[in-house]
Amino acid sequence: MTGSALALILAAAFIHASWNFLAKRVGGGAVFVWLFAALSAAIYLPIALGVYLWQRPHIGVIEALFLLGSAVLHLFYFLFLQRGYAHGDLSVVYPVARGSGPMLSTAAAIGILGEQPTLLAMAGTALIVAGVFIISGGFEALTRGHAGRSVAYGLATGALIACYTLWDKVSVSTLLLPPIIVDYCSNLGRTMLLTPHVLKRREEVLALWSRSKREILWVALLTPLSYILVLTAMVFTPVSYVAPAREVSVLIAVAMGTGLLSEGQAGRRMLAAGLIVIGVVLLAQN
Repeated sequence: MTGSALALILAAAFIHASWNFLAKRVGGGAVFVWLFAALSAAIYLPIALGVYLWQRPHIGVIEALFLLGSAVLHLFYFLFLQRGYAHGDLSVVYPVARGSGPMLSTAAAIGILGEQPTLLAMAGTALIVAGVFIISGGFEALTRGHAGRSVAYGLATGALIACYTLWDKVSVSTLLLPPIIVDYCSNLGRTMLLTPHVLKRREEVLALWSRSKREILWVALLTPLSYILVLTAMVFTPVSYVAPAREVSVLIAVAMGTGLLSEGQAGRRMLAAGLIVIGVVLLAQN
């Protein structure tokens, strides 16, 4: 991996953990997702339009389908992530979501495609499972409602991360769509898909905006920025390098959750997050 790619990914990791910290603090579910997606579409419109006029990318039927698919995958990603934050701590849901994507991809490759993983990959999977188990609080915590649900939503979010990472990798490296166009269309599509739902909840929209406008604006600005940096790195870097390097954000998010949100159990959760990060790195060696 080049130094420029690593710099992009590390900057994206810090920004990604930061907007997740703000999203956890705000809450709000689908209404919150619609608000920051709509604002992102408005904020980044001049940049996206400028890039489109400058590069003139070809957008045919296949490209349009990939852009639509990205919007749908990211919509469900954000909705599951918000549901996870409604049930659990940032320092639990975030590392489970970020770490389980590579683990679930490996499990699918073994079970569906019949692939034979290396010992390093199996060790990586074991470390991720152990990290998820430790960070959730063990069997006793998992049997209690909120802990079990937060881990379940984290795992579902992780599966969607695996899907949209591979999907968008094709968009930027095979179809040659500019990263900002891919992310912008995702925000715009997400806004359009959620608008019928949000129109029935205008009072909820106004109340959430009145209560958390500053955080919503920051999330609207930072969410596209973090992913555009990652997509830019993926243009000239294999996804097998990019995905594990992004997981440093797990440690940052756990530090924010335990330190700034006072979620507690900092030692155990940082240990578990470290195991998850090491596990993802080992999976990348497969």
